[in-house]
Amino acid sequence: MALYTIKDLERLSGVKAHTIRIWEKRYGIITPNRTDTNIRRYDDEDLRSILNIAILRENGYKISEIARLNKKELSEHVLSFSTNPKHYSTQINNLILAMIELDDRKFDKVITNSTVRAGFEETVLNVIYPFLEKIGVLWQIGSINAAQEHFVTNLLRQKLLVALDGQMSGTHPESKRFMLFLPETEFHELGLLFFAYVVRKNGHKIIYLGQSVPFADVLEVAKLKTPDYIITSITAPVEDMDLDKFINDLSINFKDQTIFFAGLQARNYSKKLPDNIVKIKDVIDLKKKALLEY
Repeated sequence: MALYTIKDLERLSGVKAHTIRIWEKRYGIITPNRTDTNIRRYDDEDLRSILNIAILRENGYKISEIARLNKKELSEHVLSFSTNPKHYSTQINNLILAMIELDDRKFDKVITNSTVRAGFEETVLNVIYPFLEKIGVLWQIGSINAAQEHFVTNLLRQKLLVALDGQMSGTHPESKRFMLFLPETEFHELGLLFFAYVVRKNGHKIIYLGQSVPFADVLEVAKLKTPDYIITSITAPVEDMDLDKFINDLSINFKDQTIFFAGLQARNYSKKLPDNIVKIKDVIDLKKKALLEY
């Protein structure tokens, strides 16, 4: 069972810490434990309650009405809003609930329902990406445990692989070849898989090398396959000089290609990039800068 601060609950639920304190005092909705220094600490059950309350409030319920519901009634009311494809915040909160409960069936149901009604790409953009952003900070500070992280990552990776496998390669008459890889020690693969999915969906060819690829192997494959574009991503913290060297090596060795650079470290990189390296935020940015849509 994880322990959360009141700021963790705010980040995950979108409910302000001040509001949570008022609810505690006025309605007794949750009762946190306190440390020896009187700091609030919340458990998974508290987070579950706040997420469910947030879902109902977003759908028009008043907090005074919610406070009268027992746990079973609360869950039943929340379930009634889970299948609407436009209720993205509800689906995101349900994914968080599935994560803390390690409930793969609930997790799968949320994504499947959204995919059937809104499409896979819209589901990733409006549900999965925001979900990962919400919990990403908590992974970094250790509020979410390793089991929950692996649970989420593996389920989403399976979904992306199935979606990627369902797309035909090289169907566009002017199809280009994209090589995608993560550098050594980088294992945050979900974003790269989604880039691969979008590239292939738009009729282009992919050479997918995956996680933690030695740079020498990247060069060897490039000699054999001659890609038109390179896509790479770095999320994990790295030393500045190592990142500078990686960027420089990419630019020099792929001077005839455009290199798309994504991930948290790309967003935070403030130095001037070489002309053939283009920073991208997400797949929408990739579509625009790589001219994927004709």
